[in-house]
Amino acid sequence: MTTTLEPPAGAPQPTGPEPAGAELSSADAEAARSRARRRARRAWPVWLRWLPAVGRRAAGIAQVVTLLASRLWGVLRPRLAIVSAMGWLVLLAAVVFGVAGFVLGWQEFVYLAVTLLAGLLVAIGFVFGRASFRVLIELTPRRVVAGDRALGRMLVANTKAKRSTPARIELPVGAGLAEFVIPPLAPEAEHEELFAVPTNRRAVIVAGPAVSVRGDQLGLLRRTVRWTEPVELFVHPLTARLAPSAAGLVRDLEGETTKTITNNDISFHALRAYEPGDDRRYVHWRTSARTGQLMVRQFEETRRSQLTIVFSSDRRWYVDEAEYELAVSVMASLAQQVIRDGTRVSVVSEKQQLRTVTLTAMLDDSCRLEPIASPYASPREFARQATLRLPPPSVAMIVAGSLMPLTDFRAIERLFGLDTQTVGFRTEVGATPRLASISGLRVGTVGELADLQKIVRRMS
Repeated sequence: MTTTLEPPAGAPQPTGPEPAGAELSSADAEAARSRARRRARRAWPVWLRWLPAVGRRAAGIAQVVTLLASRLWGVLRPRLAIVSAMGWLVLLAAVVFGVAGFVLGWQEFVYLAVTLLAGLLVAIGFVFGRASFRVLIELTPRRVVAGDRALGRMLVANTKAKRSTPARIELPVGAGLAEFVIPPLAPEAEHEELFAVPTNRRAVIVAGPAVSVRGDQLGLLRRTVRWTEPVELFVHPLTARLAPSAAGLVRDLEGETTKTITNNDISFHALRAYEPGDDRRYVHWRTSARTGQLMVRQFEETRRSQLTIVFSSDRRWYVDEAEYELAVSVMASLAQQVIRDGTRVSVVSEKQQLRTVTLTAMLDDSCRLEPIASPYASPREFARQATLRLPPPSVAMIVAGSLMPLTDFRAIERLFGLDTQTVGFRTEVGATPRLASISGLRVGTVGELADLQKIVRRMS
């Protein structure tokens, strides 16, 4: 028996044998393949043809669901935020004990779940109610030196047309939290609370925002209303008063002469032969007439005094926090005197460049300095990047801790030109004040802030 194999339904049918030796052109071959693909698509099941449309509809439905879910979460989030972490823990425990009680048949677990849920229901009653206050936070003074006393004042006024209910207001002060109980207030009545601000350490202390709190005594539910913005108290570092004229290291305020030769300035240096392009205003006619050749003046460049202080906040170079605070005081004392003298100064650290437009701005920014892990490979790399866009200084000062090697001071000094006078200051709490020199670089060791003026006087 002979069996004939039939091609599957929908498959492309042969068009007959081709003549021997006949070859299809590339265009004919492409047309044949296109016809075969169309026949294959027509042979697909009907439901497969709707897949692209179904995919587009599914994507549209997913977008609508996502939009509705985000809006629903925006509505529910403020309401769910009143449940504290303790409240969520109690709710979870109630569910667990309830399920375990019904599954295991233990009535004790069911009673415990009901008790926990009852506690949550009772707590809901404590979050209802609305207060209307006008709250004012004042710090007096706003800027103090470390160790000085600073006081705070909170004034609460009832702005509602009826008597207010007792309220509890929380006021964050630095790392602490102050709580005040506000008694019932008549319309437009005021209540004042005074508090002391700890200022034993240099810092920026933030007081506020003041928030009123409604909730149960167990802390299951907690609803807060914010009434004020944060207020900053600047605790400036201790500083020492130094001798005028940039601590005795910068003696001029109008400009100092450098060894750079320029074609136009104030300080005359020498005469040279005229070259094409020279300004004829600087031709020295008397000498030109005597020598028979045009001669022009040369000058020594003068520049206005510019001082740069490189302060390292890298915690690797400090033994402890006291040594770091001493370094901040040394830096602030130097910059303070330079600003008072009217000399331009730039103060840079790994984290920020301090504002030096005014003395207050510099001291405010010094309050924000904290020991950090330096992102730079070496102190030289930090100094190079920090001073890259600063004007060339006439005096550079380097301030760091006792653990920074003298070789790193020397490496930073080599970043500046020969016209720059460079000095270094190392802080070592309790050390005897001394002055060392390495390849012409003078580095003073400061044991306490009172030693700074003595060391600066020896340097100058």
